Amino acid sequence: MAQFYSPVRRTTSRRQITVIADSLDAAGQGVARIEGKTIFVTGLLPGEEAHIALTEEKRHFAKGKVVKRLSTSSQRVKPHCRYFNQCGGCQQQHVDIALQRESKAHALAYLMQRETSLDISVPTVISGEPYGYRRRARLGLQYQSKSKNVIMGFRQPQSNTLVDIKNCPVLSPELDILLKPLSECINQLSNKAKLGHVELIRADNCKIVLIRYLTPFSLSDTQRLSDFENQHGVSIWLAGNDENLQALSAISPQPEYQVAGEILKFDPLNFIQVNGQVNQQMVEQALAWLDLNSEDRVLDLFCGMGNFTLPIARLAKSVVGVEGVENLVEQARNNAQLNTICNATFYNENLEAQIHTQPWAAHGFNKVLLDPARAGAAGVMEHLIKLMPEKIVYVSCNPTTLARDSKVLLDGGYQLLQLRMLDMFPQTSHLESMALFIRRPEV
Repeated sequence: MAQFYSPVRRTTSRRQITVIADSLDAAGQGVARIEGKTIFVTGLLPGEEAHIALTEEKRHFAKGKVVKRLSTSSQRVKPHCRYFNQCGGCQQQHVDIALQRESKAHALAYLMQRETSLDISVPTVISGEPYGYRRRARLGLQYQSKSKNVIMGFRQPQSNTLVDIKNCPVLSPELDILLKPLSECINQLSNKAKLGHVELIRADNCKIVLIRYLTPFSLSDTQRLSDFENQHGVSIWLAGNDENLQALSAISPQPEYQVAGEILKFDPLNFIQVNGQVNQQMVEQALAWLDLNSEDRVLDLFCGMGNFTLPIARLAKSVVGVEGVENLVEQARNNAQLNTICNATFYNENLEAQIHTQPWAAHGFNKVLLDPARAGAAGVMEHLIKLMPEKIVYVSCNPTTLARDSKVLLDGGYQLLQLRMLDMFPQTSHLESMALFIRRPEV
C-alpha cells in the first residue's frame, strides 16, 4: 500500500479573547460587546468575566464558549438536575429564576419594539413554580444493539443522541418518580427494539404512560405492562403507527383537567398546556382583558378542545371556536356538553385556507381571542381586521410571529394596550406571551 506523508499538518485555531457579559438573552446566553460587535457566550452571566474561544464569527456578531471563567455572578445558582450539562431539555438551570424571567421579559420587549417601532415597556411576567411544573413530557427511546438495552430520555444539545434520564426536576413529582421504574419495565419487554417513544401525562384524575410502538406487544409484554400499571397507579395507553390509541385496561378513566371552573376531558394524544399553573393564570388574564358581558359575541381561533372557549362562554352571549384538528373539535363539543354549555359553537376548518368562505366567517363578533401554533396566524390577520372587533387577545408561543402579526393589526387600526410574558417553561429558553389589542377610536 502506498503511503503519503505531509510535513505540514493543517490545524484550526480559534481566536481567544477576554470579555465581560453585560446582559442575558432569552436563550440564556451571555451577551458581551467588543468594538461594536455583539458576542453571545453560552453559560456566561451578566457581570462575569471570562476567557472565551470564538466558535463563529460574522460581520456584526460572534458566538463563543467559555475557556476559563474569571469571576462568578451572585445570580449563578447550582442546577437542580444532575444531567444539566448533558441534556438539551433545559438551558438555564444555572441562572437565578428572577434573572431568567427578567431577561425573557426584556427580550420580548426588545423584539416587539424593534419590529413595531412602538415604545414598549418591559412586560409583567405571569409565572408559577420554577421546578416540578411540567405535567406532560415526551421521552425518546433508543435501542442499543450492542448492550441490547433501551435508553429513555431527552436529546443532548444539537444532537439526536439521548441522555439516559432517571429523574427530571422540571417534571411534576408524580411523573418524575416513574422514570426509573418505567425504564426498567421497558427494558424487560420483548419488543423493546420496536418502540417509538413514551409520553408521561399528569391529569387531574389520573397519571398516564403513553407508549408508541411499531410492532404489537406479546401476551407476556402486556402482562408486564399491566403489572407496572397496577404497581404504580397509572393508566397505560398504547398507540400504533396508524394512530390507533387504546387503553391497556378497560377501566382506565378518560383524563381531564380543570381551568377557570370548567372540566376539560381530553384524549392522551391531544395537545394540552404543559404548565397547569401558568395556564390557569393565562386564561384568567385573557378573561379580564376581554372584560366580557352578556351581550358579547366572541370568536376563539385555534381553539383546541376549549381551553379558552368554555370559560369565555360562561360570561358572554355566545362564542364560536374554530380549530383545524378534527379530533380537538370533537373534544371541544363534548366538553361543552359535559359542562352544560349551550352557547358555544365549534367549527373544524383550515385557518390557512380561504377564510372568507368558511361558515364561521359570516358571524358578527365584537371580541376575538386567538392562540395559534409557532407559525403564528398570518392567514387570518387580514380577515380579523375586516371583522373590526373592539378587542383582540393574542396568545403566542413564538414572539417572532407575534411581532410580525402585531404589525398587521397596528397597520389595520389597532393599538397595543397590554403585553405579558408567560413563563410557561422555566429553566428553558422558551418564551411565551400574550397581548391585548384594542381598536383605535375613529378620528
